[in-house]
Amino acid sequence: MTPPGSVLIVGASAAGLSTAEALRRQGHQGRLTLLDAEPHLPYDRPPLSKQVLAGDWEPGRAQLRTQAQLDALDAEFVRGEPAVSLDAAAREVRTATGRVLRGDAVVIATGLTPCRLPGQRGLAGVHELRGLDDALTLRAHLTAARRLVVVGEGVLGGEVAATARKLGLDVTLVGLGPAILADQLGGPAAELLTRTHVERGVVLRLGVAVEELTSAGGRVTGVRLATGELLPADAVVVAIGSRPATGWLAGSGLPLGDGVECDSRCRAAEGVYAVGDVASWWHEGLGRRLRLENRTNATEQAQVVAANVLGADRAYEPIPYFWTDQYDIKIQAHGLPSAAAEVSIAEGDPEQGRFAALYRENGQVTGVLGWNMPKQARVLRQQHLTARPVTTA
Repeated sequence: MTPPGSVLIVGASAAGLSTAEALRRQGHQGRLTLLDAEPHLPYDRPPLSKQVLAGDWEPGRAQLRTQAQLDALDAEFVRGEPAVSLDAAAREVRTATGRVLRGDAVVIATGLTPCRLPGQRGLAGVHELRGLDDALTLRAHLTAARRLVVVGEGVLGGEVAATARKLGLDVTLVGLGPAILADQLGGPAAELLTRTHVERGVVLRLGVAVEELTSAGGRVTGVRLATGELLPADAVVVAIGSRPATGWLAGSGLPLGDGVECDSRCRAAEGVYAVGDVASWWHEGLGRRLRLENRTNATEQAQVVAANVLGADRAYEPIPYFWTDQYDIKIQAHGLPSAAAEVSIAEGDPEQGRFAALYRENGQVTGVLGWNMPKQARVLRQQHLTARPVTTA
């Protein structure tokens, strides 16, 4: 394969920017363009629900690179201009302003779009937290609010609830699951995390659906549950999950399912690749299709995508990983822990707030969890998990 003379990357967050940097590092000297709907310089998203929302960081601290570092990439950044369509065969992207950008290779890194509740759009006081502007708007609102309802018991919901308690708000968390992060962590760890939230003052309404948002004068006043209970609220954060941002790819000819469907090389079509949260690829080591939503995957996958764009033939076979920080708890999960797995404590003691656990299904270790034990979790990962980790070029 002849390396492309030009590469167009759609999306300039962690996955897109890391791909651009990897291309330059691996020898690409041709034209490099990054198109992004965001008006801001590339920034990191994990701090938005924690340090930025809490006010511990100024917004600029979340930037991924300085302007000088971006200039050194010798790339064209087209910011504040969403992509609206792709001609995969011609490798042409049309933007919302009608501009047409082309690359000999195209990398899709458009990330996620949040799921919403009925009646949420346009209602003042209802927030989602996907971008920097969302975090700053929510931060300003929380400084004046007293009662917050968080809808969603996943990672984002848990982090927002923890941050809001740090800010002194009365917080109620609503979710369909039986515990916070039940799907991601399984019974014992999820139950411990749920208990921690209760001990820190969060009121829980779990295993129940939201029926409607109540309002007066165009501003939210509460959350009504399917049980009939009304939770008064000055502010509501909706964190009920996200879906891959692929709407703009309708009619592109690319296979779209739970994301842009790629082969094991992260290739969706000839000369078209996907990376990060939007990419669903075939994991040869696990023998299944996978899509991961986290910062580590975005940067690791970018190394393989860049290499394959430049003519390599590398399968992407990472050990899945995610983390979350809530209160003084740092959780790292390696592999594929699940609620169906049998969990055993390998080191430490949950009651002491530090432990590492193994997850087994059918006698095989499928996941490792570290709870304030990152080093021990990494050692257990190396000992027990077999999918090959990424090596950067």
